[in-house]
Amino acid sequence: MAKPRIYVTRRLPGPCFERLLEEFDAEVWPEWRHPPYEVLLEKAREGFQGFVTLLTDRIDCGFISEAASHGTRIISQYAVGYDNIDVECATRHGVYVTNTPNVLTEATAELTWALILATARHIVKADRYVRSGEWYRSGTGWHPELFLGMELRGKTLGIIGFGRIGRAVARIGAHGFGMKVLYYSRRRAPEEVEREIGAEYAPLERLLRESDVVSIHVPLTPETRGMIGEKELRLMKPTAILVNTARGAVVDPDALVKALKEGWIAGAGLDVFHEEPLPPDHPLTRLDNVVLAPHIGSATHEARQAMTCAVLENLLAFKRGEVPPNLVNPEVVEKRRPGFQD
Repeated sequence: MAKPRIYVTRRLPGPCFERLLEEFDAEVWPEWRHPPYEVLLEKAREGFQGFVTLLTDRIDCGFISEAASHGTRIISQYAVGYDNIDVECATRHGVYVTNTPNVLTEATAELTWALILATARHIVKADRYVRSGEWYRSGTGWHPELFLGMELRGKTLGIIGFGRIGRAVARIGAHGFGMKVLYYSRRRAPEEVEREIGAEYAPLERLLRESDVVSIHVPLTPETRGMIGEKELRLMKPTAILVNTARGAVVDPDALVKALKEGWIAGAGLDVFHEEPLPPDHPLTRLDNVVLAPHIGSATHEARQAMTCAVLENLLAFKRGEVPPNLVNPEVVEKRRPGFQD
């Protein structure tokens, strides 16, 4: 039997990728930059039975309709999020959509804390102060008022979105730093989870008013797009910091720039942006009270290799005629049974 044809939009790390190349007739986009949409449409017409995609790939209904009509049966996303994919359209066309949850929780939670600490203690500014020679030119090795930051112990941590990553961040804050934890989420967590972490559910407005650190961990949906705007930022303490490792579009970028410039909040740590990659002349890059990272929340060897293995397992299960373990659109099973053979 011929191997199913798979198009992979970027080379993936780890040994599971080599196995993917063995198990499937795979073509891999060779460049660092994502393939243009026109290239994806061309590949859709070439009869690939599956696609491995990233968040930066535009998988809209036009692409899905074209791909499904030429035999595409599965889109295996190399990410937890899938807001770049029109899942509803995929379901209508009988195309399975999978993702890679569970394997990057700790990596993203740790990066969140790196941003919290870097912002609270002015690490990036301090590094620049040393490298630029300004510290040397100051003529003093230590000063009582140099780079005063915020101590976290005893402060309040507000978590917006209390899924796996939000809970991991909360756990570190409560158990590692002795912080009080408030959380806001669409669904309230079970009592035993609240008790184990030491977290208290709070309405969004209260969370914003009382928190010293606000960390965002919600998926991007129509409901969460722009949920942190001028009104919400004005509710925060002028000494508070905002951290976003979820999706850039959850926060209104213009309102955030204004908040940072005018001192509504003390600072921000950002791993995700409304526009990616962030242009070098963006107003955020000119502010010294914000720490910027290039969407590296899951960027550990362990997490990224585990993501590759999750992609592989989703594809192998589908190849065996089984429902993939990380199926995003379970309704699709009623439209078409799993497998590359019709």
